[in-house]
Amino acid sequence: MSHNQTEVFVGGAVLAVAIAFAVYAGQATGLSRGGASYLLTANFRSLEGVSVGTDVRLAGVKIGAVTKMALNPESYRADAVFSVAKNIEIPDDSAVVVSSEGLLGGNFVEIMPGGSLSYFKAGDEIDDTQGAVSLVSLMLKFVSGGNDE
Repeated sequence: MSHNQTEVFVGGAVLAVAIAFAVYAGQATGLSRGGASYLLTANFRSLEGVSVGTDVRLAGVKIGAVTKMALNPESYRADAVFSVAKNIEIPDDSAVVVSSEGLLGGNFVEIMPGGSLSYFKAGDEIDDTQGAVSLVSLMLKFVSGGNDE
């Protein structure tokens, strides 16, 4: 009978650890954040390395995520829609940049705050954007000496 109690105890402990890990993973990835947010849009030359769900960061802190991406057939540029936490006000002269976490890391959308005293509202478009820089094209420029002649 004590052998059965040990198995039940060990099984319960394993189940508790699995639940704790699932909660931790949800918090670390931001899945548990069901808080209110608002949407902003931006138009980029290139969104290379960015996909739906990519982090939107301000000062290195995740404040939202990319929610929609589409090619604009008139301008041949990438339109992006992203969410920002409701409690974060973005100055209306801010810039949005596609940044890289490093050589082996992925890309993320970074908001570079401006100094304006007025702020973006839900649905506004950020005009000052900088698309992704292709690592391959940078390496080719380095190897070729940077001459475009």
